[in-house]
Formats: sequence, C-alpha cells, structure tokens
Amino acid sequence: MFRRILVLLTAPFAAVIAFSAVASAATTVNPANAPNGANIKGTASCTVGSGGLVTCSSYDISGVGNTNANGALAANYTATVDCRNHGGQIVPVKSSTQSAPTSTGTLAPENGRLTVPSLNSGPVPTAADFEAQATCPNGNWTKELENGTITLSSFTYTLTFVGFSGGPFIKITGP
Repeated sequence: MFRRILVLLTAPFAAVIAFSAVASAATTVNPANAPNGANIKGTASCTVGSGGLVTCSSYDISGVGNTNANGALAANYTATVDCRNHGGQIVPVKSSTQSAPTSTGTLAPENGRLTVPSLNSGPVPTAADFEAQATCPNGNWTKELENGTITLSSFTYTLTFVGFSGGPFIKITGP
C-alpha cells in the first residue's frame, strides 16, 4: 500500500522533470522575416536529452511560394579541465567552451510547402576535445577533465528564409 502511494505521489514530479528541458527553451516567431502567408504546420521545438544532446523537431511551413530557407542549430558545451603537476597537486585551469554546430543546408520548397528536417547537436564534445583546448601553466603537467563537468550551456536554433535580412523566421534558444 505504501509503495502504491509513493508511486502515485512521485509520478507527477517525474513528469515535470522529464519535460523541464522543453519548458525552459524560448521560441520566437517573426512573421516579418518570412514570405507573406507562411504558416507553420506542426511544432517547431527543441528538447535536451540525456548527455546534453539537443534535438529539434521536424515540421512543415506552407505558403512560402518558391522561397528557400536554411535551418541551423548551434549548441555550446562547457567543461572544467584541471592540470596535475608531477607532485600530484591539481591546479584548476578553468572552464572552456566547445561548439557543436549543425545545419540543414539550403531547403527548397515544393508546391509552396517547405519540409524542415529535424536537427541534433551531436556529437557532444568529448573529454579529449576539452583537454586539447585547455592550456596548463607548465607544458609538462597533465590535463584532466573533472568528472561530470561536460554540460550544455546554451543552444540556438534558427530557420531563416533566403532574401529576408531581418533575421530568422523561427528562433529557439535554451536551455
């Protein structure tokens, strides 16, 4: 009986935690940066999954005529790398940032409808990526990534129509 009550009480909290990555993203749609009559079919959204992988959904936009577009996703990850001297002492270096950009390339509409494919930020930068970027005060010291410090610090997804200089039609930022 106690186990059943515990499950009933924790299920709503688990749902909030599972969807918190979606709720924290901010979406802006600017109709002035799209062909007149452009209409989003589906939902343009991005979610953060395990390990910090960002995935942005596929959707359609109708009413775009023959106007091409480009989709792009840039995710920034941070991590802390320390330096260990020959005496075993650790000297903190600092956090560094790695970017994982992806792009749809040029998207061409068909019969006035544009299908935007999903994008993801993978692969997430590795410990070796961060260690290669770090600089120790002494070249003979060993670089070490602090366990568990690779985190997604920010991402920006944009869909921009070619020929519109006012910025993206859709912009999603997070986390």
